[in-house]
Amino acid sequence: MRTRKIRITIDELKEIVGAEDKKFPKYVSPIINLAGRFSQGTRPKVVGQLTELIKECPHKDYEGWKKWYLNKKPNAINDATTIIMGMISNFKLVTPTIDVEIVREWVEDLVLVKTFIGLRFQEPILKRIASILKEEYRFSTPKEESRGIDGYVGEISISIKPETWKTQKHLGEVLQADKIIYY
Repeated sequence: MRTRKIRITIDELKEIVGAEDKKFPKYVSPIINLAGRFSQGTRPKVVGQLTELIKECPHKDYEGWKKWYLNKKPNAINDATTIIMGMISNFKLVTPTIDVEIVREWVEDLVLVKTFIGLRFQEPILKRIASILKEEYRFSTPKEESRGIDGYVGEISISIKPETWKTQKHLGEVLQADKIIYY
């Protein structure tokens, strides 16, 4: 049998399941998404464990799901909205304090301080792991680095991140490394 590529667009999927997502003004979704992450407004304790709820729902169409979910979790949408709006209010309070000097200091901190620390920590970490595993190590190529790989120990690709990276997934970096090491 011949392998054939089939492409299904997101619009086709929406049509199949009978759901249409809302269109928001430019920058609104990323800001609300960030506020949601910071406030944890859409965590399971607020809106429920959605992966489990969708399996539990007896309906396979969007309207059935919507009605079932809202009946099962009648306060979840309002609760999440209230929590996220609290963070949006915090954003509004701090936004007027952001000026060119603060942005410049932030950029310097990222480019100079955090980059220096992060990159200087990579070699001792790779060296130590290589020593433990009795393997050679090497830094990644620019192409590998673009995939979130900082280096290799033997054949194992490794990403090295500070502990704080776990809470900063909003940065959108996708790691394709075999192992992630936190320092």
